[in-house]
Amino acid sequence: MNIQNPVVLYECSGDVATITLNRPSYINAFSVQMRDELYETLKLLRDDPNAKVAILKGSGERGFCAGADLTEFGTAPSQVIAREVRWERDLWGLFHTQPKPIVAALHGYVIGSGIEIASLCDIRIAADNCIFRMPEVALGMVPAAGGTQTIPRLIGTSRTSEFILSNRVMEVGEARKIGLVDRVVPRSELLKECLSVSRILSRHDNSALILARRAILLGLDLSLSEGLKLEKRFAETLSVV
Repeated sequence: MNIQNPVVLYECSGDVATITLNRPSYINAFSVQMRDELYETLKLLRDDPNAKVAILKGSGERGFCAGADLTEFGTAPSQVIAREVRWERDLWGLFHTQPKPIVAALHGYVIGSGIEIASLCDIRIAADNCIFRMPEVALGMVPAAGGTQTIPRLIGTSRTSEFILSNRVMEVGEARKIGLVDRVVPRSELLKECLSVSRILSRHDNSALILARRAILLGLDLSLSEGLKLEKRFAETLSVV
């Protein structure tokens, strides 16, 4: 992690942590450095005994994240190499196995990797100035930060296909209507709303919070009958504590 010029910030106040993507001059474009620091920050969140919930936000007024930093990619062969480097650290798997809920605070531009990162969070709260777009296919690429797998789980296969393949802009009202985001609030109220939701979650029993989240995520890959068995096992775990 670059201590002198960090592009991901972490702080914890009480039992709510805040993770900030910190490249405002580039609309928090997702760089290799940001990938590495976010990976380490998620491990820090996981191991922080004080944090029960986290808010993930972007710094600056222009947007949450403008997608991958294409200045690191260059020509098409370099894009492939850059993506292979990103896969060396399983950031997306770390999001998935993170035991603590993460609330995404979205504003302004939420593009490409920005949508994919938000889709890995548990709750997405959007400011009323959000703009969403998935430009990868139009750039001759395939989304590689989980979007082809996470977005269909939020809005369905057909809507995801139309959105990813068309490269069109989605306004925040539509995103709320189809379930890409959970709430829409005025820009000035975004962090207040995210903190309010996070504090509600943090008041719950920590073991119940963690196990309920695990049941939801793990159940996506199971049949209904197997998922019900998993839920029963987790419920019994708490009942004997």
